[in-house]
Amino acid sequence: MMSSLPPVKGDRIICELPLYFTRDAAVHTKDGFNVTVKEACHRHKTGLSHIGSFGWSPQNRLNVAKVIVVGDVGVGKTCLINRWDTAGQERFRCVASTYYRGAQAIIVVFDLSNYNSLDHAREWLEDAMRDNDPSSVLLFLVGTKKDLSHPDLLAQMEQEAVRLSEEIRAEYWAVSALSGESVRNFFLRIASLTFEASVLSELERKSRQASDIVKISNNCDESYKKRQSSCCH
Repeated sequence: MMSSLPPVKGDRIICELPLYFTRDAAVHTKDGFNVTVKEACHRHKTGLSHIGSFGWSPQNRLNVAKVIVVGDVGVGKTCLINRWDTAGQERFRCVASTYYRGAQAIIVVFDLSNYNSLDHAREWLEDAMRDNDPSSVLLFLVGTKKDLSHPDLLAQMEQEAVRLSEEIRAEYWAVSALSGESVRNFFLRIASLTFEASVLSELERKSRQASDIVKISNNCDESYKKRQSSCCH
């Protein structure tokens, strides 16, 4: 699970989707939240969430998203999220299935100064996707240690990273955990996109439930009419 960032005033309110790092490798190029999500949040904020079948329930005030981080040992995963993770250690591969399952977002991390780590990124993604539905997971390819990479190597690595991200349908980000470059915007974007996906999923689930109730109700009415008709004869 992704550890929470230190509380900063204003962090809890994200009015617009934070911009992508590079348009060449951005899966979601829109700037604002889905209009359905905005309406649901507005109903909840104004206390109208109990009105209608598609209201956003009060228990959803706190959205928790499972975000997993994978990549080679030493690429900077722990520095990036400031929390120890197990997927990068071979001796923990036996618990990887449990670790991967049910992820809403997968962050594949590589070292911008180490080409092999980028080469291994595809393998880490394949491992993580075995226990997840590709249509419901947000993917991010993140290059770390940007400050340590030589400019010539950085340009070459980023070109390869953008090519890979387009192939696997992931957003590419280049960050520096040391200087903090792009780290905050990256995590805000993950929080925004997973929040939007969670709300849309919840609204869709409630919509299906409401539809099923209507169908059951109609079937009951038809059955009642048939029984009434039979009694009269």
